[in-house]
Amino acid sequence: MKRVMYRAGAWLMVACAVVHSGLTVAAESAAPAVRVGVTRGVHAQILDEVKRVAATRGLGIDVVEFDDASRIDAALADGRIDAASFEDAQQLAATRARKRYALSDVAPTVTLPMALYSRKLKNLNELQPGATVAIPADPRGMARALVLLQNDTLVTLREKAGLHATLRDVTGNRLGLKLVALRRDRLYAALDTAAFVAIDSDDAARAGLQPARDSIGIEDARSPYANVLTVRDADRAKPWVTQLVAAYHSDDVARFILTRYQDSVRRPW
Repeated sequence: MKRVMYRAGAWLMVACAVVHSGLTVAAESAAPAVRVGVTRGVHAQILDEVKRVAATRGLGIDVVEFDDASRIDAALADGRIDAASFEDAQQLAATRARKRYALSDVAPTVTLPMALYSRKLKNLNELQPGATVAIPADPRGMARALVLLQNDTLVTLREKAGLHATLRDVTGNRLGLKLVALRRDRLYAALDTAAFVAIDSDDAARAGLQPARDSIGIEDARSPYANVLTVRDADRAKPWVTQLVAAYHSDDVARFILTRYQDSVRRPW
């Protein structure tokens, strides 16, 4: 009886060892979750949906929220996260040049559009010659607003100005509009006096404005200011990057963006 019990115990030990070994192999072969840094709000909300879609396709995602957007690229560059989704292509290019980070954008995500708001006009066709128009005074905001006005055929910009246009680059102004540059914190108040005001999505949200609902002109989804998904240069060809982009650009995520934000957050893909 003792011999039988010993053999049974021995077989049990072997079986346990095999099971334990299998679990170890499975754990070692499972790919770690991809850590994606985002700012709170829209980017985090969308990435939660991307995470859900990616999970059904075998890719795990950890959503890492930052209160301070300026820390995200540094965290990506030094390996604390694997990807980032929070800034537009122009911001990334500026940070990359300034900090010498080896980072690449691999896909567009969403456009948080600058838009034109008015308390005096129902649409741009009502705009009168000589009207006053307020735009941001900071270099980035001014250039973005002027490009938007050019796209709406209200002004013409010097060809070489590109995305660095200033008021000095305005070569055509068919309605003779008076363009007034204001600090961002004064733009909302200018709605009381200006024919319309160019306001970016962050400032509009703080003022309770929604681009799709409240604006008389809105930036195109495929704007050069579309936000991007960013990874380290060394990782851009890795399979998980392709999987992450595919999950973000899925039909489920497209429906989520349209349903949740009603085109106030725009999809450039």
